[in-house]
Amino acid sequence: MRRPLIYKPYPMKRKMHNGATKFHYQKARELRETSTHTESVLWEYLKTKPHGIKFRRQHPYSTYILDFYCHSLNLVIEVDGKIHDLPEIKSNDEIRQKKLEINGLVVMRFPNELVEKNLEEVINKIDTFILSNTDDKKQ
Repeated sequence: MRRPLIYKPYPMKRKMHNGATKFHYQKARELRETSTHTESVLWEYLKTKPHGIKFRRQHPYSTYILDFYCHSLNLVIEVDGKIHDLPEIKSNDEIRQKKLEINGLVVMRFPNELVEKNLEEVINKIDTFILSNTDDKKQ
């Protein structure tokens, strides 16, 4: 007797979201609808697929929601407001970043002020990372 086929998600999909729950998907959707001005400014650039590289915004990953995520480069981009200067929040950010890095992700952090006042510098740093980590990978 043949066993019925059981659907198993592709490994890439599991890794791309790394066990995010339905709650995280719903929260990410809400955050996409209410993004900050600074996130919107950076998204205007990232959604153009710089150098052919696809970014996702407010992406659920494990127990976190990443501001911006590029799966093909394992790159996380976070835009931090003033609240991230508070000691408790800064400590949580450090723990979160270490957990993401353990999973093989690279985290780039930019303060809101830098994105608002010097977007070109932020874009140059992102472009430099993309160009130094691609050899025709596109996704």
